[in-house]
Amino acid sequence: MTIFGRRALLFGSSALIVGSAASTRARAGQGPDSSATWIPSGELVRDLPRLMRIAGVPGAAIAVVDRGKLAWSRSFGVKNILTGDPVRDDTLFEAASMTKPIFAYVVMRLADEKRLNLDKPLVQYRRPANLGGDPNLERITARHVLEHSSGLPNWASEPLVTSSTPGSRYSYSGEAFIWLQLVVETIMGMGLGSVMRAKLFDPAGMPNSSFGWDEEIAASTVFGHSEPPEGEQALPAQPTRDLGNRLLPVAAKWRKPIAAWTFEDSVAAMRETDPKTPPSTHDLLVNSAGGLLMTVSDYAKFMALMMDRPERAAWEISDAARQAMLTPRLDVRGRDISRGLGWELEQSPTGLLFQHSGSNYGIFKTMGVGDARSGRAIVVFTNAANGNALAARIIRQATGIDRLKSLI
Repeated sequence: MTIFGRRALLFGSSALIVGSAASTRARAGQGPDSSATWIPSGELVRDLPRLMRIAGVPGAAIAVVDRGKLAWSRSFGVKNILTGDPVRDDTLFEAASMTKPIFAYVVMRLADEKRLNLDKPLVQYRRPANLGGDPNLERITARHVLEHSSGLPNWASEPLVTSSTPGSRYSYSGEAFIWLQLVVETIMGMGLGSVMRAKLFDPAGMPNSSFGWDEEIAASTVFGHSEPPEGEQALPAQPTRDLGNRLLPVAAKWRKPIAAWTFEDSVAAMRETDPKTPPSTHDLLVNSAGGLLMTVSDYAKFMALMMDRPERAAWEISDAARQAMLTPRLDVRGRDISRGLGWELEQSPTGLLFQHSGSNYGIFKTMGVGDARSGRAIVVFTNAANGNALAARIIRQATGIDRLKSLI
């Protein structure tokens, strides 16, 4: 079956089944804006293996937050279609660009602690070596980075320059997040992975989250798959895994785990293992824009931190900072799709949703959606090229909310 055929079948059957689910909710008086849970129905769970076959997605994991707490998680399929190793509750996925909201949360914590000023130009903290001569670079702030209005490209091989005045319009940028990573490492005097563990992973109870790579992580992490039938015969290149395995001997020689590396450590190690290829920021293992490896339940625990509630732990960001992350600041597609700080925001029939998706190397697809007022969220991680279609299908049927943005 062609790629078009698979996707047409997936979306076609989705419309029929989701329509039926939405009608059932309406008849029961449980529309999307009610207090009904977002935990997938038994019907959807039973049908998911079939939907995964249609979509060509070997492995998936789903987690749901209800009333502000992790309430449900399930794993499906296999980590590697050639070996048949099952996806388990402790299986790690590449979070891809869903890394950005997590990094943004820690940036907001540093702002709460007065270690970082969101409106102070980044050059006053750290001037990367790859900056061009563009005067706009002197104006970029952490706030511009988190709302994606820096004017910087997503990724670049040339010296960095802007395409627009910082703060003037939306321009999604991974390069900007790497610059902010450098700022955070400079402020804290340690590598990103160590900062994240101290400021979020440990206090939030997220033990299966890392910016590193070692033998245990390698054994626990899924492999990415291309569109079948190719993915059923041979796996595509695995850039994260290949780079991680290449860098492990350096980590052993230095006696410093990759999870503790600074930006400079990462660049030095890449040069040592491949002197002929200039290191690319896009390919850094310790990468604030897309380098997080974690379980789906750990991500759900993080989304729970964004929910409305009367009290917050001392280590969490302030409620003012949380609300700033969830306040529309920059229109992306009219007024219905906007950007807060770290999150994409979408106006739905039930109110404002906070969300993000991710794609690493076209073979790892992730998606998460939350409603802060109701305390609900759902996260889907997959290990295949067509995982975004499957994730959109699952979220649509579980929530009863028709998010066309996810299908565009």
